[in-house]
Amino acid sequence: MERRVLLAVVLSMAVLYAYQAFLAPPPADPKKAAQQQPSAPQAPGASPAPAVPDAPAVSAIPAPQPVVADGAEREVIVETADIQAVLSNRGARVVHWRLKHYLDDQGKPVDLVPSELPLNQPTPFELAFEDPQLTSRVNGALFHTSAPARVDARAASQAVAFEYEDVAGVRVRKEFVFEPRDYLVTFSVDATEGDRDLRPAVAWGPGLGDAGAAAGGGSFLTGNVVQPPQAIFHQDGKVVRLASSKVAGGSPHEGDLPFAGIDDHYFLAAAIRSGKTRVEYAALTVPGTESTQRQFLVQTFRFAKPTGVKFFVGPKQFDTLRRVDPELVRAINFGLFGWLSVPLLGVLTWLYSYIGNYGWSIVALTVVINLLMFPLRHKSVVSMRKVQGIQPQVKAIQDRYANLGMTDPKKQAMNTEVMNLYREKGVNPAAGCIPMLLTFPVLIALNAVFSQAIELRGADFTLWIHDLSQHDPYYVFPLLMGATLFWQTKMTPSTADPTQQKMMLFMPVMMTAIFLRLASGLAIYYLVGNLWAVGQQYFTNWLIGPPAVAVARPAAERRIKKAGSGRTTAAESEK
Repeated sequence: MERRVLLAVVLSMAVLYAYQAFLAPPPADPKKAAQQQPSAPQAPGASPAPAVPDAPAVSAIPAPQPVVADGAEREVIVETADIQAVLSNRGARVVHWRLKHYLDDQGKPVDLVPSELPLNQPTPFELAFEDPQLTSRVNGALFHTSAPARVDARAASQAVAFEYEDVAGVRVRKEFVFEPRDYLVTFSVDATEGDRDLRPAVAWGPGLGDAGAAAGGGSFLTGNVVQPPQAIFHQDGKVVRLASSKVAGGSPHEGDLPFAGIDDHYFLAAAIRSGKTRVEYAALTVPGTESTQRQFLVQTFRFAKPTGVKFFVGPKQFDTLRRVDPELVRAINFGLFGWLSVPLLGVLTWLYSYIGNYGWSIVALTVVINLLMFPLRHKSVVSMRKVQGIQPQVKAIQDRYANLGMTDPKKQAMNTEVMNLYREKGVNPAAGCIPMLLTFPVLIALNAVFSQAIELRGADFTLWIHDLSQHDPYYVFPLLMGATLFWQTKMTPSTADPTQQKMMLFMPVMMTAIFLRLASGLAIYYLVGNLWAVGQQYFTNWLIGPPAVAVARPAAERRIKKAGSGRTTAAESEK
């Protein structure tokens, strides 16, 4: 039976390694990305002229005089319950999108609009026309707005409109409607030149600018890995993710997309339910040292109807995404065991609503899981105790066939005798493996929760643990987890030979090495689970008492008993 357990453990670890090596999206190689030249996508359906607008440049042809415009550059600050958005009347664009409830590593609100970018890169909601001169002129124009310097949208939706018109007949109107909650803005644009509808593309500049993403994340066997910005869109019933290295020179993506945008480890900027949409992506690497170099993506949308398009720009927080659009929760990359990660996250957040601390909520979740597994684990220990009790009889059967080769047909008789003995004693040798096998899917699913769910980002526990999504800085919990796993392994009933027992004792060492770089929340879960298992083992041992070991009778005693019953064989009589 221990061979099966050992095989199950080895196979489970092999599956985990294979998943990380071949199925999980690998982190982008920053050195390779550094070799990529900053590029910009072309406008969908346009000629080779770039769709990403350049910074205002001096043109050889004098720009037409504006008719509707402001005389000076100014900013409009919009406050909602969740964000602070800063809009500039130059190009009627967003220059800051600060999240009030999430801080970066400097303790400041995360800003999803990157700063210190090259001047030729767009900012969110700039426009891209087929004519590059018109693109430069419009995005550099000082739009007129009647909005005050500060707009309060914390209690009700508020609209901020910008208008521009020049003597050449170009007229552009942009409108932003900010929702009080859930990081939503509805965007509309109307651009005409005389009687001609220009239908410009809408650019979301290099994103995402959350330096705080480096404050979390991790994956099994690979330690802490932060996902850089990548393209993400929902098409034909599945979510497609493209790393920055895969979008260079790629074709545009078009269709009735439930959502399309850019995401990174914790945040998302996407257009939602925008109807027939064409979206293009381009990669941008901002040069710097190995520690300061940044990767971004530029996305450009062309909407069939560019009015009333809803954008979500905020955290990949499960409940928030579900309120905005149930399909949007698929932007959280829980991986292969997402079907299990989602309910586990739901239970964890429910416990948090009562406890108020995610660390203690993890402890409570561990207790709940182990309570559910209590009957199965109890039955497993009882089964293993029965196997241990009849082991001398099994050994006696194996000894009688010890001289036979592995390919000898008579070996089948040995297996038949052993299975008959198990059946006679009411023993299921596989029952002891089931609880161990069940814990691995839960472990993988919880690892996805702790490394991907933004709820755990920056969550305090106690003393030195200030971020449950990060590894323990002093490795206290992983080491305690390894010690309790060794304790549990030593006291578990075993019928394996000494070599197999030593191999089983190696598992705590291997698991400790893995957990050193995993999220501290996962180490806490496994530590509490081990302590529970040890306590249950002691309770079960007290409940069922010491093992009743059946000792195989010597051959001479068996012959005497058979002679008394008249069943002595001729071969035994001769002996």
